Amino acid sequence: MTDDRPLYVNRQPDRQQDRRTDRQSDRRAPRDADREPFRQAGRGTTLAEVAAEAGVSLATASKALNGQPRVSEETRRRVLNAARMLGYATSSSAVPAPVRVEERSHLIGLLLDATPERPHAAAVLGAEAELSAAGNAVIVRNARGDAQLERDALDLFADHHVDGVLVVGGDGETRRSLRGDADMMPVVYAMSASRYANDCSVVRDEAAVGETAARHLISCGRRRIAIIGGDEASPVMRRRLNGTLDALRAAGLEPAGEIRRNVGSEAWGRAATRLLIDQGVDFDAILCQDDRIARGCLSVLRQAGWSVPQSVAVIGLGDAPEPFARESTPPLTTVTDPSERIGRLAARRLLDAIDGRAHTGVETVACRLAQRESTLPLD
Repeated sequence: MTDDRPLYVNRQPDRQQDRRTDRQSDRRAPRDADREPFRQAGRGTTLAEVAAEAGVSLATASKALNGQPRVSEETRRRVLNAARMLGYATSSSAVPAPVRVEERSHLIGLLLDATPERPHAAAVLGAEAELSAAGNAVIVRNARGDAQLERDALDLFADHHVDGVLVVGGDGETRRSLRGDADMMPVVYAMSASRYANDCSVVRDEAAVGETAARHLISCGRRRIAIIGGDEASPVMRRRLNGTLDALRAAGLEPAGEIRRNVGSEAWGRAATRLLIDQGVDFDAILCQDDRIARGCLSVLRQAGWSVPQSVAVIGLGDAPEPFARESTPPLTTVTDPSERIGRLAARRLLDAIDGRAHTGVETVACRLAQRESTLPLD
């Protein structure tokens, strides 16, 4: 999804030129509705006084206070500082108003932060299916985490009068909120949470992924559990590892041997497993931080004459499509990836917001264990 052109799903007819003219007219002066999220405090401080103190026009002051686009961060800070000094207070509880039924376009903007390493395809497919089932068309734009591309995408969405924006993707870290750029449209975040507490975000509990895998091995009677880690720079992998270590410590266990980490791949799984065997590490289970690593691990164990799961149990964590795990030899036990469910839930939360029932805070979607032959309990 590296093409900068928007992708359209069931695109409805629009009148782009008329809409652009309307938006240009809208930008000429602040409307009364623009001022609604703010209240005057102090001794009758007016918006004009705030604008004068900040050295900007009345229209720019209104846009800055209401988080509208096309205001530089420096100007926005100057206006906000002037408002605080004069006692012209913003309302932190301001939220986008529901979209009136007669004004709905039934278009949704899907802002994707995806790379070849993080395609987020399952989340996008889940979201699109949920939105389409509710009678909406989807415009997809991939910003790849670039702030300017995000602003361009939001301008495109505004030109098409979308009813709301779903932000999908990221590296698992929290991301900046779009409240200052999205022109008061409803926005929901999937896969990476917004840093703003009153936004609605739907994410995967990465620590629980690692914890679930470790607890399963322990429940199978394994006590000498080696860990083959993924990319140390990845926040997702770090949180999964922390969850695994917490589960081991709760059971009075420590990892068998040194925890080695590298970019997740079958090649790394093979190399790390050879190291465990060559160094004589005493293990009866191997926890691999993704399914690709686990598949490489299984191939080396098989070649070295180790029986799975009789001699050693192997579990993966579900970054790969599920058929990948099922077709391993033996079929791989894994903690499945809930990305498709995350996309569906985030889409429902956005539809709620469009109807005036906005959700706030971060929701986590539970992972699920897929038990297969690679981790059968000990007799």
